[in-house]
Amino acid sequence: MVFTVVVALVIAKLLAELALEALNRAEVRRHSDRAPAAVAAIMDADTYRKSVDYTLAKNRFGMWSMIFDAGVLLIALTSDVLPILFGDVAAWSPAGKWDDALFILFAGVLLSLPGLPFEWWSQFGLEQRFGFNKATPALWVSDKLKGLALVFVIGFPLLWALLSLVDRVGETWWLWGFGLMFGFQLLMMVLYPKLIMPLFNKLTPLAEGELRTRLMALADRTGFKASTIEVMDGSKRSGHSNAFFTGFGRFRRIVLFDTLIAQLTPEELEAVLAHEVGHYRRGHIPKTLALSAAIQLGAFASIAWLSRSDWFNPAFRFPAGELAPAFLLFGLLSGAVMFWFSPLGNLLSRKHEYEADAFARDAAGGAGPLVAALRKLAQKNLSNLTPHPWFSGFHYSHPTLVEREAALAKTG
Repeated sequence: MVFTVVVALVIAKLLAELALEALNRAEVRRHSDRAPAAVAAIMDADTYRKSVDYTLAKNRFGMWSMIFDAGVLLIALTSDVLPILFGDVAAWSPAGKWDDALFILFAGVLLSLPGLPFEWWSQFGLEQRFGFNKATPALWVSDKLKGLALVFVIGFPLLWALLSLVDRVGETWWLWGFGLMFGFQLLMMVLYPKLIMPLFNKLTPLAEGELRTRLMALADRTGFKASTIEVMDGSKRSGHSNAFFTGFGRFRRIVLFDTLIAQLTPEELEAVLAHEVGHYRRGHIPKTLALSAAIQLGAFASIAWLSRSDWFNPAFRFPAGELAPAFLLFGLLSGAVMFWFSPLGNLLSRKHEYEADAFARDAAGGAGPLVAALRKLAQKNLSNLTPHPWFSGFHYSHPTLVEREAALAKTG
């Protein structure tokens, strides 16, 4: 029964995703000949046509990628490959929790291998075709190898410490495990831009000049004290652009993609940064962290309950009472459940985006600079401005540009 329910959830999620892709594809095609008036004000006809082609190409690629991923997951669940791996790792690895931690890491790496051709094609086929790819094959391979090294350098000790809690604190291990993981998440907010990000990208301080003066003045008058403003060489991988801030307190720093600086004027960049500051000033960061903590705590409680049961692990041919298989299975299967709650998370995220837009409008002295910046980014990134509402509800954490402009005009 457990196995049947799990397989049904995986298939139901796949069918729902394919249905959403079909709805979105039909909606985009419905407007392909002539853009709606609100969209025509944002994109010229040639750019709009290219954005339609890009959206449909991503849609087709995404459809086959989802089918493939679901197939790999079902094969992993219905075959003996994972139980055999569990027994083999336990047979040759050292005693203690080493074998459990290694099993989870090896299983994760093994399950990621079949998807590598799809990742390659996404980068060097789809993104290359539309002019977004800037990476070389050597850089792509280097990124994968660095990521794999980090999985073992950081992931192994973290998993070992987490699994060892069971022997040290007993039945309440999941509370301590939550504390360990959430504390690690907070620590990485400070360490990631200092230790991990430089392994993949070069970050340099923003040069003195009008842009730096504008941005630092904005940070000062909005009460957002940042230790530094840095420029990241995102252009060596992609033509897409972004801006974000990391850390907290005196460790807070602003990061701008070099592509973003090339695409926007200083006034527009100021508005984009004001939007990011708006997330901070409106308290979105602690709210998001609190929600993340609640979800993590629920996840650890669920894993503890499942691992103690005499029915969960055996349904997938693992020994009952073993924590490592329960961790792995929960990680593989949680997406099939959480997918159905994604519209709720996106609703909250969009509410935050509207609030950050309103803050940016007030901080920049009007909506004009922000609207101009968002329009340029939509054009440069070939954004889909006519998604189907259901597709948007499940997949868009941000409102569409048409929705954002309407909200800014309504509250301006």
